[in-house]
Amino acid sequence: MAKLEVKDLKVNFDTPSGVLQAVRSVSFELNEGETLAIVGESGSGKSVASKAVMRLLPKNAKVESGRILYDGENLLDFDEKKMTRIRGKKIAMIFQDPASSLDPIMKIGKQITETILLNADGQKITKKQAKERALELMREVGIPEPELRFMQYPFELSGGMRQRIVIAIALSSDPEILICDEPTTALDVTIQAQILDLIDKLKMERKLSVLFITHDLGVVAKMADRVAVTYAGKIVEYGTVEEIFYKPKHPYTWALLSSMPDVDVKDRLEGIEGCPPDMTKPPKGDAFATRNPYALEIDFEQEPPFFKVSDTHFAATWLLDERAPKVTLPKGIGKRIRKMKKRLEQENDGERN
Repeated sequence: MAKLEVKDLKVNFDTPSGVLQAVRSVSFELNEGETLAIVGESGSGKSVASKAVMRLLPKNAKVESGRILYDGENLLDFDEKKMTRIRGKKIAMIFQDPASSLDPIMKIGKQITETILLNADGQKITKKQAKERALELMREVGIPEPELRFMQYPFELSGGMRQRIVIAIALSSDPEILICDEPTTALDVTIQAQILDLIDKLKMERKLSVLFITHDLGVVAKMADRVAVTYAGKIVEYGTVEEIFYKPKHPYTWALLSSMPDVDVKDRLEGIEGCPPDMTKPPKGDAFATRNPYALEIDFEQEPPFFKVSDTHFAATWLLDERAPKVTLPKGIGKRIRKMKKRLEQENDGERN
């Protein structure tokens, strides 16, 4: 059952160079209790789509068309007062940089308790009860010595601890949906793994639906149930995590997999040549065509539709047209995928044991 549905969403930005088409007819569903990862390079529109869900777009951005349905209601029709009751209370968001999410001159404890009191919805909660709830949340997200941290300022905490505080604040109103916008990008690798494990643990314990925005396919392999691969404001491939990693069909997905670091594979990493197109002047055909070594003549003339690979797997590439020449998965990607599959199976076996 879908908790969140985004249908034909279009978001444009007014820029000095013209109207930038950041999100172009994007559609996806987030089902109850699942993690949907939206992955792509910077500028692919993934973060803009998530901020549109929260109605947190900047002033120069405009939703041109589409619907964002939460429990069947279109959030784009809500006034700000009604949206405030959804934002944070039903749908919470964690941003990339925890420092930007916290008030630098307010103690950690006060920031959590004020959020709890603000979201009380008329319930009588004393400051003492709010403090007890805040300490409970701090323990839940793995903050050591919460009584001590409660009295500290953000600058006194490490980046990982600040992100845990941000997660505690996001959970303070018991949301049903958690949007994570690159939540580990500003952290070092060891801390990244801890935060990802924490989000996964909270998802299971609280039965959260998670929308996870990232450019890191390694994160996707660990966290996601389903994946939407985005490029130039569009979803170009959509499927379960196994389908995207083990049976990818779009050349852009192949390119992302080829460029993903892997300590177990000694082959040279392949970069993606060229640059994304200028979306103030979107190309006529497939936006990836100029960077795609497998591009067909039609790619430069006509945008590909979604072709059905399975009931859960779709890809927008002319290579799936029955008239297209047969192109096999590049050799290096196949080796990388097999290594990744073996490692993930070993990790899952270890967790079960």
